[in-house]
Amino acid sequence: MSSHSLAQLRARDRAMVTAIDWQRLSEPEARRLRELGMDEGVEVEMVRRGGILGGPLACRIGRMTVALRRHVALAVTVEPAA
Repeated sequence: MSSHSLAQLRARDRAMVTAIDWQRLSEPEARRLRELGMDEGVEVEMVRRGGILGGPLACRIGRMTVALRRHVALAVTVEPAA
């Protein structure tokens, strides 16, 4: 399986988080991801991609749907869920 960033998923794609580049994120952004339960081994689903101008992405983590800025989603590496 090939890995890519969370920002590259298409709507309704499910994936498993394999890594997060915490160094690319500000401390508040990293804290928010941790509070949301985003970590290696977590399954995520892309609900809706940002618009043409690169707006926020909506993804599901567990039962929560959250908005993530594109640069935050680029720091999350995922592999397609089986």
